Amino acid sequence: MGAHSEYKQAAIAMLKQLIAIVSLSKEEHETADLIEGYLINKGIKVGRVKNNVWAKNRFYDQNKPTILINSHHDTVKPNAGYTKDPFHPEVDEDHLFGLGSNDAGASLVTLMQVFLYYHNKENLKYNFVFAATAEEEISGRDGMELMKNEFGAIDFAVIGEPTEMNAAIAEKGLMVLDCEAIGKAGHAAREEGESALYKALDDILWFRSYQFDKVSDTLGPVKMSVTVINGGTQHNVVPDRCSFVVDVRTTDAYTNLETLAIIKDHVSSNVSARSTRLNPSGISKDHPFVHAAIVAGATTYGSPTLSDQALLDVPSLKMGPGKSARSHTADEFVLISEIEHAFDRYIQIFNQLV
Repeated sequence: MGAHSEYKQAAIAMLKQLIAIVSLSKEEHETADLIEGYLINKGIKVGRVKNNVWAKNRFYDQNKPTILINSHHDTVKPNAGYTKDPFHPEVDEDHLFGLGSNDAGASLVTLMQVFLYYHNKENLKYNFVFAATAEEEISGRDGMELMKNEFGAIDFAVIGEPTEMNAAIAEKGLMVLDCEAIGKAGHAAREEGESALYKALDDILWFRSYQFDKVSDTLGPVKMSVTVINGGTQHNVVPDRCSFVVDVRTTDAYTNLETLAIIKDHVSSNVSARSTRLNPSGISKDHPFVHAAIVAGATTYGSPTLSDQALLDVPSLKMGPGKSARSHTADEFVLISEIEHAFDRYIQIFNQLV
């Protein structure tokens, strides 16, 4: 394991314990208990609200800028294709199998040990806040959104997600739109009525073909996908209602509200966003952390997938051990060597800053 082996061994041991506990979204109380107890046993003052746990470094100084290091301890339900017990941490050479091992247990336990590495150090240029959040997998309101105001001002954030320890410096946001086209009912055999289906089809064609003027340098264009459609009651009735759902992946070129306003200006259907809270996010390539990550060997990219970044209003990025493609798959795993490498890279990066 090389340098700092005690931190790496502790991270791997904690990950095995987390895997063995059921921690589906909204059912994370036992893993929250484990994390809280572990930190308390280290002599650390811990904050908790519901299933979210956080702590500050020992020499926290409110006059200094603060780095949030965060990952989540909830998981999705096990994929139906599992051949292994998802709640049994199984080691096969370098592989550690188990639900949540890759997404995002490896990031969580590594960042926890990074926090412990810096916790007792004096005269740091930055404060550290470590946060283990719940409900990330469902973008729930009792996760980051509930706890983010508990630990004071944050200047930037590192969100632990499986990125192969590269720096995802931008992340797409999400809006789910419920749309309804309104027509006029009539008998299909006569020239009467106004089909809501045809109106909906016109709008669906717009969603399929429209190109927003601004394109993000890191995330590309805004992506809109019609994913559900419902309309009509029987073959001989011109339908007066047709509803459809649109998945919109927003970019840092527009806020969610700006994107929604453009959509409403172009379609005739009634459009309602289920939420505008999951915003696109990112951090400048000129930010000191990004520069330090590049010096440490990380590449930068834009991520299409959501994380707790969407609920933060400070510069942030995603970085963690593991590969995104393994997330939510059967027989999920992370490499033990990825955790070891991640700890070293985090320390290499933070040492350039603090």
